Amino acid sequence: MKYYIIAGEASGDLHASHLMKALQREDADADFRFFGGDMMSAAGGTRVKHYRELAYMGFVPVLLHLRTIFRNMAMCKDDIATWQPDVVILVDYPGFNLSIARFVKDHMDIPVYYYISPKIWAWKEYRIKNIRRDVSEMFSILPFEVDFYENKHGYKINYVGNPTADEVAQFRMSYKETFGDFVKRINGSVADDADKNGTKSSSVLPLHSDRPVIALLAGSRRQEIKDNLPDMIKAAYAYADRYQIVLAAAPGISPEYYRRFVYGKKVSVVYGETYALLSHAVAALVTSGTATLETALFDVPQVVCYETPIPKVIAFLRRHVLKVKYISLVNLIAGNEVVPELVADTFTLDNIRHSLGKILPGGDGREEMMCGYEQVREKLGNAGAAENAARIMVAKLRP
Repeated sequence: MKYYIIAGEASGDLHASHLMKALQREDADADFRFFGGDMMSAAGGTRVKHYRELAYMGFVPVLLHLRTIFRNMAMCKDDIATWQPDVVILVDYPGFNLSIARFVKDHMDIPVYYYISPKIWAWKEYRIKNIRRDVSEMFSILPFEVDFYENKHGYKINYVGNPTADEVAQFRMSYKETFGDFVKRINGSVADDADKNGTKSSSVLPLHSDRPVIALLAGSRRQEIKDNLPDMIKAAYAYADRYQIVLAAAPGISPEYYRRFVYGKKVSVVYGETYALLSHAVAALVTSGTATLETALFDVPQVVCYETPIPKVIAFLRRHVLKVKYISLVNLIAGNEVVPELVADTFTLDNIRHSLGKILPGGDGREEMMCGYEQVREKLGNAGAAENAARIMVAKLRP
């Protein structure tokens, strides 16, 4: 069958690539055409557009690029109509994808499947009306979404398990590197890159095998990094006499961008090694997003940090506009506060520093958080999200 898949950012590219491989196992003749990234390209098929040409986040960037966004949307609709797939599979990215769903529903007699629901349970709940009208099947990866969709809105969905849990479990089973070997490999890689590029590796702070790691995961977008990383570094510095501070660089963000924040500071940076880094970290400061769940699944105690503009206004909106009590996936899945969330008016240097101290080895909040992580694992349930979704999709599509 012919599958048209749309993913608009890096996480969607990752999850969609696993779904494509699972679909190939269910349907040996699967033919893919997609908006996505390098991981989806590696899985096979034809890429129409890279997600980097789509991913505009925030009011001002979207406003500045409206013409490009509308042009990409029109191109996508024309391409779907020309190719005539058996199904359109949307992966998160609701601003773009819900428009595509409406077009397909109005103009074509093919089903629309949604893999990884938009977060309408947090904001823009009115979008349930569009989903109910335009989406044939929803494939959820968060267990609490079942109650939201089915009990609150009477819309039946398929909970298939969580792909991040699958990815972390697979990595942990196969990763055998000791901390000493990890340090040696990363330091050697930095030196090799410096030799190839004719630059000095001495400007890059090496890792040390005799000091435990505080990991910094400061987001995947430039604005997030700019807002969060400086105070994360300052807070971690309070413990720099005993720990080394290591930043996990996000894909698509250049070393030059990170350099403005870490230059001259006791902060090491690793690229493309987030899971390996979390395997060895003793604690982490993490921005909200999938990274909070990844950190929990690696059993690394964490503090969730998310700086916002006009914090007092945002704090008010959070209390009175957002439909959920928490912003981190860890707490949302658990249904209670497993990890501290320092957001808006609670995002202060003193709060970050104090909360980090409580979860470092010997801290009084560490053991309780680890127990909370077990609760999260239990609630995630089913393993094999991509496989479960692919099996249901193919079964529903076949006559």
